[in-house]
Amino acid sequence: MSETDALAAALEYHVANTLGWHDLRPLQHAAIGPVRSGADCLLIAPTAGGKTEAASFPVLSRMVDEGWQGLSVVYVAPLKALLNNLLPRLEQYTAWLGRRVALWHGDIGDSARRAILSEPPDILLTTPESLEAMLVSRRVDHRLFFRGLRVVVADEIHSFAAGDRGWHLVAVLERIQRLAEHRVQRIGLSATLGNPEEVLAWYQGSNATEGVRGEVVSAGDPLVAPDLRLDYVGSIENAAVVIAALHPGEKRLAFCESRAQAEQLAFSLRGQGLTTFISHSSLSLDERRQSERAFAEARDCVIVSTSTLELGIDIGDLDRMIQIDSPRSVGSFLQRLGRTGRRAGTSRNALFLATEHETFLRAAGLLQLWSTGFVEPVTPPPAPRHIAAQQFLALALQEGRFARATWQQWWAGSPVMADGDLILDYLVEAAFLAEDGGWLFIGPAAERTFGGRNFLELLSTFITDLELVVVHGRKEIGSVSPISLNAEVIRGSKLLLLAGRPWRVQDVDWLRRRVEVEPDESRGKVRWSSEPLPESFEMVRARRDVLLGADPPAQLTQRARTALETVRAAWETRVDQLGMVLERGEQGVTLWSMAGLRGHETLAAALPIDFEARCTNEAIRFSNRFSIEVFRAAEVSEALPFIAPEAVDGLKFSAALPLDVARATLSERFADREHAAEVAGGHVVVVATTVAGDG
Repeated sequence: MSETDALAAALEYHVANTLGWHDLRPLQHAAIGPVRSGADCLLIAPTAGGKTEAASFPVLSRMVDEGWQGLSVVYVAPLKALLNNLLPRLEQYTAWLGRRVALWHGDIGDSARRAILSEPPDILLTTPESLEAMLVSRRVDHRLFFRGLRVVVADEIHSFAAGDRGWHLVAVLERIQRLAEHRVQRIGLSATLGNPEEVLAWYQGSNATEGVRGEVVSAGDPLVAPDLRLDYVGSIENAAVVIAALHPGEKRLAFCESRAQAEQLAFSLRGQGLTTFISHSSLSLDERRQSERAFAEARDCVIVSTSTLELGIDIGDLDRMIQIDSPRSVGSFLQRLGRTGRRAGTSRNALFLATEHETFLRAAGLLQLWSTGFVEPVTPPPAPRHIAAQQFLALALQEGRFARATWQQWWAGSPVMADGDLILDYLVEAAFLAEDGGWLFIGPAAERTFGGRNFLELLSTFITDLELVVVHGRKEIGSVSPISLNAEVIRGSKLLLLAGRPWRVQDVDWLRRRVEVEPDESRGKVRWSSEPLPESFEMVRARRDVLLGADPPAQLTQRARTALETVRAAWETRVDQLGMVLERGEQGVTLWSMAGLRGHETLAAALPIDFEARCTNEAIRFSNRFSIEVFRAAEVSEALPFIAPEAVDGLKFSAALPLDVARATLSERFADREHAAEVAGGHVVVVATTVAGDG
C-alpha cells in the first residue's frame, strides 16, 4: 500500500486503539487516496456514513506527514449548531497528533477570538460570514492569518450550493486563495446530490479553470429498504394523539413544515403528557441548545423541529422519524430519513401524518417520486449580481482600496463576477464606491446604507424577517413576527405560543423590538408571515401520477386509503392519462397543467396580458378571452416572470443594484422556460364545466 493510500501511522493507531474501530467505513476508505493526493473532492455518502472522518483523517495525515504549520485547514458549515457539534470530535482527533482546532462564529466571544489570532489553530471551524468578517476586520491581519492555508472543507455543500450563501462562499474562497501561499484544496461533503459533478465543478472555481483534478467519491454501506408509513390524521391535535399512542419508550423526532405548526404540535404533545422538546430558528440559542442537549440524553420523548435539525447535528440515537405533512423535496426527505437507522440493529423509518387532504397528496407524491430514484439536482441560483455588489464593497473594506484596472484578479474569473464591470460602474456612479486616480474605496452611499455596526449588514448574505425578541424576566424565549402582535394579543385577551408554551404579553417595546411576557396555562397562538413556496415540476407531476393511479410505496392506514380515494375523486375531472385538462366555465378557463409555479409564471409572461393569467403549482387560470391558438404560439425562450418592484426588498444588497437589474435578477431566478415550453406544446384534453369558481 502506498503512503497516499493509508492514514498517518499515529492516526491509524488511535483509530484502532482509542476509538476501537475494527475498520473504516466504505467512504472513509475510498476517500484516503483522492484527498491525500491533493485533488479537489466531493465526498458523498448517506447520512451517518462518516463523511467528517472521511475528510478529516486523510487531511490530518497530510498535515502531519507534510509538516503543515499554523492555520492550514478551514472547515465551513451552514449552521453554527453543526460546527458546535463537530468541535468535540475534531478536538479529539487533533489532540492525538499534537494539533489544535478552534471555533469561530457569531456566538464566539472576543477573548476566544483574540486567542485564535494570537496563536492560530491548525483547523478553524467557521461559517462563510465569519470568514468574510475576518477578511474585513481591522483587528485581523488577513494576509498573515490565511497565508498557510492548504485545505477548505465545506460540509453539507448541497445546502450552500442551492442558494446565495454558496455564491458568497466561493467568492470569499477566491479572495482567500489570493492571500494564501499555496493552492487551496477544496473538499465538499454531502449526503444527497442529484448532480455531483456539476456541484464539484462549481465549488472548485478557479482550481477547475487551472486544470486541478476534481474527483467525486461516493461510497456507503448497502441501504436496506426503509419502513415507510403514511397516515391521514386531519389535524395537529390528532397527530399528537397518534404520536402519543405509538412507540412508547422510544426517542422520536417530528419534523414540521412551519414554525407555527411546530409550536402547535409541541403544545399538543405536552398536553398528552409526553416529554417534548422543540427546535426552530425563532427560538433563542439557549432555548435550542437546552432542547438538543436534553433530547440527546433522554429516551422516552419527542423533539419537534423545523428543518433546523435536518442537517447532520448529532442528537443521539433516534428510534423514529415522524413527518407532519410533507417536505418540499426528495433531498430534504432523505436527510430526515437518514436521522434514523444509525444504531446497530435498527432500520431507517418514517411515519407521515397528514393534517389536510392537500398535504396528504403532497406526501403521497413525494414518496412516489422518491421510489423512482429521483433526487433533485442542486443548481446555484442564476445571476448573483447582488453578491457581486457585496463582494466589491467587502474588498474595499478588506484592502482599504483596490485598483479598478485589476479587480478581476481577486476573483480569478469566478462566475459570481460575470457582470462585474456593469455593477462596478453603478457602484461608482451611485457613490457606493468612491474613485480617485483609478483606486476605489468605500463611498458615502455605502456608509449610509451598510455602515451601521461596523458594516455588519454587509457580512450576511441572507435576509432575516423583522422579528421581535420575546423575554420573560431576563430569559430570552425566542422571537415572533409583528403579525403575531395584534390588538387582542397586546391587550392580553389572546396569548402567544412560543417554545411550546403559552405566554401573556405584558409590554411591547417597538423601538427596541422587545416583547415582555409572563407564562400562562392556557393555549396561545403564534403566527409567522410566510408565502406559498413554488414546487418543482417533478414534485407536482408525481402528485399527478398518484391521482392517476400510482400507489405511494408505503404502508397506508385505513384512514390513508380513504383519504387517497377522496383526493382521487376530487381531482377526477382535473387529470387525464392523455394530457393536460382544460376546463371552461362561466368564470373563465383553467388549465390543469401540473408543471409547478415557476413554469406556469414563465408561460404566463409570454402570453397576452388580456388573458389575465393567475398561476398556482397545479394550474393556470385565464379569463374567458383565452385562445388555445394564441396559447400554442407562445414564445417562452426569453420569457421572464413579472416581478413587482417591492419584491426587490427581499433580495439582499439590492440597494447596491439599479432597480431594473435587481428585478431582472429575481426574474431570471424564477424562470423555468423548459417546462413552460412543455406546457405550451403539450396535449390538451378539453372538458366543459359550469361549476362556478373552477375557472
